[in-house]
Amino acid sequence: MREFRQRILIVDDERLNINVLIGLLKSEHKIMIAKNGEQALRRALSDPPPDLILLDIIMPGMDGYEVCRRLKADERTRDIPVIFVTAMGDVHDETKGLEIGAVDYITKPISPPIVKARVKTHLTLRRAREFLKHQNQILETTVTERTHELALTQDVTILCMASLAETRDNETGYHIRRTQHYVRVLAEQLRHLPKFNAFLTSETIELLFKSAPLHDIGKVGVPDSILQKPSRLTDEETEIMKRHTIFGRDAIQLAETQLGSTSFLRFAREITHSHHEKWDGTGYPRGLKGEAIPISGRLMSLADVYDALISERVYKSALSHEKARKSILAESGTHFDPDMVQAFNEISDTFREIAEEFEGP
Repeated sequence: MREFRQRILIVDDERLNINVLIGLLKSEHKIMIAKNGEQALRRALSDPPPDLILLDIIMPGMDGYEVCRRLKADERTRDIPVIFVTAMGDVHDETKGLEIGAVDYITKPISPPIVKARVKTHLTLRRAREFLKHQNQILETTVTERTHELALTQDVTILCMASLAETRDNETGYHIRRTQHYVRVLAEQLRHLPKFNAFLTSETIELLFKSAPLHDIGKVGVPDSILQKPSRLTDEETEIMKRHTIFGRDAIQLAETQLGSTSFLRFAREITHSHHEKWDGTGYPRGLKGEAIPISGRLMSLADVYDALISERVYKSALSHEKARKSILAESGTHFDPDMVQAFNEISDTFREIAEEFEGP
């Protein structure tokens, strides 16, 4: 029977680094260690296998990049999340690690609170994925149980993935709460228009509300040096940041491949991938134009921009609700769907109330 404490494999050729991580994690987790790549690959095939791998990059013989590649190429180990823990903190190094399959990247010298938070989040997400993998066995009893468990699974998935985003970006937590409420009230206002009423059913609006918190989940694939930069991004950094729409889309597509496509996953994928598209075709990542942009993405785009306008950032002051409203109206037909801008204007006071309710500390 599987041990209650989840297992972490620490891979590093320096005993001092291993001891530091053991000291941080041993009270809550079962610790395994490996001092080189070959040993790490053998330990990853243990029974039971590790639930998470903390992997150094610079090691004699096989480096961490190659270890990660081999883990992801083996169906027995490809689902074990890998976090690189390394002194290599260049943007290129972080991007390379994430592209070959790592789920996160922590630079040395490590910050104990960050290490513990990242480990906790990825282990929680791992447990949720295992649950999702076996959901069909769990939901075999009655129709009532099946419906209840499916709804619970969706909520657990959102909670885990949204909490993962929060560990990377402190502003994300209240932002995702506000934006999901903006999406719901805007969709409810639009459902009365003939061109939207067939799509915006009560069930669809609820799914959009649940899916909206995942719109920026792809930011977990963006290096800390960019995501947490205390100033405006360079053009090169902006292009890397834009890839969060691709990272998020790919992660949700993988879930669809493993679990089968559902309305919930489809909406989450659409929102993640298309919420930076613009009505006039100048957005990203695909440059979609007009009604080629999914309705879910159009809703999320307006909600996301409004919240960005009223929120303070290190590089700008927050706008008042009235100035943000006028800015949204000015972008009707360029950035935003004109019908959605009109609907927003009709209920803009409700947006302001939501912003005040979920203002944060």
